[in-house]
Amino acid sequence: MKKYFSDVFESIFLPSAALFERRFDHRNHLPSGCSSEDAVNLCMTWLRRAQDMSASKDGGVSRSFSLISGWASSYPETTGYIIPTFIDYALYHKSDKDLERAKSMLDWLVDIQFESGAFQGGKIDSLPVKPVTFNTGQILIGLAAGHKQFGCYFKPMRKAADWLVNTQEADGCWRKFPSPFSGPGLKAYETHVAWGLFEAARLEPDRGYAEAAVANNRWALTLQSENGWFDYCALEGDLPISHTLGYVLRGLIEAYRFTLERDFLEASMRTADALLSCQRADGFMPGKFNEDWSGTGGWACLTGCVQLASCWFLLYQITGEKRYRIAGSKSNEFVRKTIREEGSPDVIGAIKGSLPVDAAYGRYEYLNWAAKFFVDSHMHEQSLDRQVIN
Repeated sequence: MKKYFSDVFESIFLPSAALFERRFDHRNHLPSGCSSEDAVNLCMTWLRRAQDMSASKDGGVSRSFSLISGWASSYPETTGYIIPTFIDYALYHKSDKDLERAKSMLDWLVDIQFESGAFQGGKIDSLPVKPVTFNTGQILIGLAAGHKQFGCYFKPMRKAADWLVNTQEADGCWRKFPSPFSGPGLKAYETHVAWGLFEAARLEPDRGYAEAAVANNRWALTLQSENGWFDYCALEGDLPISHTLGYVLRGLIEAYRFTLERDFLEASMRTADALLSCQRADGFMPGKFNEDWSGTGGWACLTGCVQLASCWFLLYQITGEKRYRIAGSKSNEFVRKTIREEGSPDVIGAIKGSLPVDAAYGRYEYLNWAAKFFVDSHMHEQSLDRQVIN
């Protein structure tokens, strides 16, 4: 009954574009989808538009386009890790303009960095303005990529990395600077913060960055069950979504890639295999999970789908196990079918928070980080395809 009244309310008050998209998604039929190369180009065009259309007009990337409220202001956290996506795309496609866009993002982030080296949580105009561990770690990924490419972001990269090292506790966990925009408590997925420290350690190997990153990943392993489940891996509440599971998994894989410690690879494979077993033949992955890996509803978190695709591709490269490559390709194909190829430029090439669009994550929104992870996973798959041809 509650859902009935919610549907009636939304049918009356939703903007026509949001209502149309909801009805389209609930038909439970996806179109055939465009090619991988076309999809990446469309998605990059949307990300450029997200930078240009940011409500704060500052060089950062708009958090999202909402079918209800339009373009949001810039989001420091995800602008940070969008930077390496623009750099990778620009280098492959020889696009100086995309390198200039990446540099604009970097310069904006340097301008808003706290003196301590940390970065705020939330959007640029969100309140309260507080230093946050997770956001700083994500921006560190971009600063490291920016310094490697342009050679002029050494100081802000070091400041951010030093702050993370100095605020970490003895057991490897970060507890002092949580985000005010997510649920309280520990976060296993801060292994994705540790990834930022690994990237900084590749450029600055003697400042304790790698040691801090390893310590966090070892702490995270204490939260993993034998079936690959992680406690404390949810944005809010007790149950994780595929997005946060993608975060913790990628962090573990990066720990293995940096250290070659077998424990990290085995832990990664436990979680990756558990998630693989949840994937349908058409590539659909439940958006949220119970502790036994059963899905909690008939919706997908599209961000998580493409994050997991990248993780599976990395594990394929490491292990040679074909099941990972197959799963990654299926996940990419599923999300690719959700892309609009025509209509408003605000949605062409964009990736929804959820499928259907009115489900629990990013309702009626197209998220910049969903687009970023989509481009990453497809460029990764294309790279694997080129290796086979060669």
